[in-house]
Amino acid sequence: MLLKTSLRNLMAHKGRVALSLLAVVLSVAFVAGTLVFSATATSTFNKLFASTASDVAVSPAPADGDDSGSSGARGGRTATIAASTLQQVQSLPGVKTARPDVTSQTSTLVNPKTNKAVGPTSGAPTIAGSWTPGPRPAMTITSGSAPAGPNQLMLDADTAKKAKLGLGDPIRIIGEKGTFDFTISGIATFNGTNPGAALAFLDLPTAQQDLLGATDRLTSVNLDGDGTRTNDQLKAEAASALGSGYQLKTAAEQQADNNKGIGSVLTYMKYIMLGFAGISLLVGTFLIINTFSMLVAQRTRELGLLRALGGSRAQVNNSVLTEALVLGVVGSTLGMLAGLGLAELLITLMKSVGMTLSGSLEITASVPIASYLVGIVITLLAAWFPAWRAGKVSPMAALSDHGTPVEGRTNKWRIGIGLLLTLGGAGLLAAGASSSELARAGSDLGLGVVLTLVGLVVLGPLLAAGVVRVIGAVLPAFGSAGTLAKRNALRSPRRTGATAAALMIGLSLVTGASVVTSSMVSSTSSQIDKQVGADYIIQTNNGLTQPMVDAARNTPGIAHVTEQREEPAVLTLPDGTVLKKQVVTAVSPTFAEDFTVPVSAGSANALMAGGIAVGQDFATSHKLAVGDTLKVDYGQGHTQQLPITLVTAKGGLFDGATIATIDTVTKVLPADQQSLDDQIYGRAAVGADKAKTLAALQDSFNAYPQVMVKDQAGYKQLVQQSINGLLTLIYGLLGLAIVVAVLGVVNTLALSVVERTREIGLLRAVGMSRRQLRRMIRLESVVIALFGAVLGIGLGLAWGITAQRVLKGSGLSVLSVPVSTIVTVLIGSAVVGLLAALLPAFRAGRMNVLAAIASG
Repeated sequence: MLLKTSLRNLMAHKGRVALSLLAVVLSVAFVAGTLVFSATATSTFNKLFASTASDVAVSPAPADGDDSGSSGARGGRTATIAASTLQQVQSLPGVKTARPDVTSQTSTLVNPKTNKAVGPTSGAPTIAGSWTPGPRPAMTITSGSAPAGPNQLMLDADTAKKAKLGLGDPIRIIGEKGTFDFTISGIATFNGTNPGAALAFLDLPTAQQDLLGATDRLTSVNLDGDGTRTNDQLKAEAASALGSGYQLKTAAEQQADNNKGIGSVLTYMKYIMLGFAGISLLVGTFLIINTFSMLVAQRTRELGLLRALGGSRAQVNNSVLTEALVLGVVGSTLGMLAGLGLAELLITLMKSVGMTLSGSLEITASVPIASYLVGIVITLLAAWFPAWRAGKVSPMAALSDHGTPVEGRTNKWRIGIGLLLTLGGAGLLAAGASSSELARAGSDLGLGVVLTLVGLVVLGPLLAAGVVRVIGAVLPAFGSAGTLAKRNALRSPRRTGATAAALMIGLSLVTGASVVTSSMVSSTSSQIDKQVGADYIIQTNNGLTQPMVDAARNTPGIAHVTEQREEPAVLTLPDGTVLKKQVVTAVSPTFAEDFTVPVSAGSANALMAGGIAVGQDFATSHKLAVGDTLKVDYGQGHTQQLPITLVTAKGGLFDGATIATIDTVTKVLPADQQSLDDQIYGRAAVGADKAKTLAALQDSFNAYPQVMVKDQAGYKQLVQQSINGLLTLIYGLLGLAIVVAVLGVVNTLALSVVERTREIGLLRAVGMSRRQLRRMIRLESVVIALFGAVLGIGLGLAWGITAQRVLKGSGLSVLSVPVSTIVTVLIGSAVVGLLAALLPAFRAGRMNVLAAIASG
């Protein structure tokens, strides 16, 4: 009986609950879509790695000497093993085949016709290597033939299609060993997933000579067993035969390493998307609360009759909750189906940037469980308070149409709880802003954000009275419609507060993110102005080779260049503590001329004379001081003892870096074993025209299209573009929450129009025109939207300013408040209010006057 009544009520008000249903659908869709996409991507890569891994892979030991890294390039240089390794292992018992392999991720593909780099734009690598397919090849030749000879190259199909290259076309490889020209002899297509990389294949001798510089070197040897031994046994026997200097991994270990690399990216994406889904759920909660509160209020007389006929408070309660349960089940089902569509959309977007995932979606048990759990629980929680209030209405009060519970006592509790949460959160924000300990400040900031958000949500109905009066002060200028709009917004502060809270959440996050990103841009620009004396910055993703450095050094108008590279190392402290996976930033002696590094102790000149610099936090945490000695181990027996001659202060461009000069490092580490330069910095000669020198420097790199050459202004612009790209992504993800918030405004206005049907009829009867009525509803909507915007901007500013203070010692030294963004948010909120009111205002204007009056 209860279910039947609840279903009848839902069907009777199906138009009124449609927007709440949509909020549940959107929120659940984001959760379900994220889980399906993540599972599909993970499954796709698992299959790829499992199908292509050899039984045992033999490769060089990690460059920094620890046993947890992966072999491969050392700062742009490809690590190799002797080609004789192949003969050492191919005759071992249990080995069926041993395949030599050359693979390099330090090369750039260039189309000679356009002199433009060919390759992925999504951050995936460009991989050049030898064509030595195993028993389970990842690719199949679909056009032309395999490369043969020193002038032939085979390209993957996706890269060829994007670059509009085909058989017989020229293509160039620029690598650490030089520049080489080829002709495309074949096109290969992935048998399964294209991981997004650009792949170029040469025959083995050519790959060895052009990519490694010697025909007696390989990057790895892949072993396939004959079945008489397990992979672990095969690995152990191969390790025993080879000795030290090698890293051996079974197929399972190769797959685990590959999954770890791609899995960390996918997990990061998943949690980011789930975080924004959670924000949308929170916003949708307010929409559902408003919907059920207003539906209960409109059914006060009906509920009173139920109570008068013997219905208990629990039955009334359960009636409302049953309606919420039905709404949650339907919304979760539709949301889960919509999530599948969202996952397909995400997969399509990944394909557009070069990563083709599996054609079939992976739907694990977690998808329906999470979908129904999220949709049903959120809906029931949101409907619980309206249901509780409905149960408190006495039969006689309900029948007399005055069934709303007295709010005075509730307001006292609301004031107390809201002030406690808000002031507590504000105190934590203040503590975080003034704390010198980053971890403690970060936790204070996080908890402060949560408490101030919840506190303002609780205080929203109470703040509505004051803020709406201020915002609505101009409304009487619109005549009687404006005055009535202001009174309507003030009439139900709980409803106004809940509606505005939905907008407040999204806009506070937008404002806070804008303050942080704007401060990042300003701080970086300030650091460049204060600390960088070099006039030009030159960098590339794959490292700068010696010919590239020479091209910069020999450019007319350049006084000198300062090189910067990162050398992996193991550090041993004076007390014997060993720190693995460290990096020493090696710089030219002209570093002191081109950079002003903030000093905590020691001097930059002493660093240039043969010492080492450490960051202030590093020195403090390990109790180090100027004069202490560090043992630096670059691997393969290359070690040195260096005195600490400089402790850099926090907040610089090289904050936390361990720095030594290239001359100091070269004393123990041969130049051909050092990393390639990450960046080089050019200084214009005295009296040189800097603009002309920049043009000449860019011309010097015409043969290297992958190299970026910028002056300080151009580099600042590049940083700003990068940060703005991050901000655009955040805005896009927050867009869903704002869409749900707008639905909340629409729903509130639509329900309030129904609730005020008789009042609207009376207003029309006493002379209000349809235009005035529509204006009244539009102005009411604008006031509610601006109220939410004011709260959101204020809260977002508090969060953003606190975040800047917390990160001040980590490089975010300049506070920048984006006034234009805030003005845009305010104007946008007013526009949102107008748009949200269009349909409710139109419906109100169409009401029949007599029918509206008779509805009471």
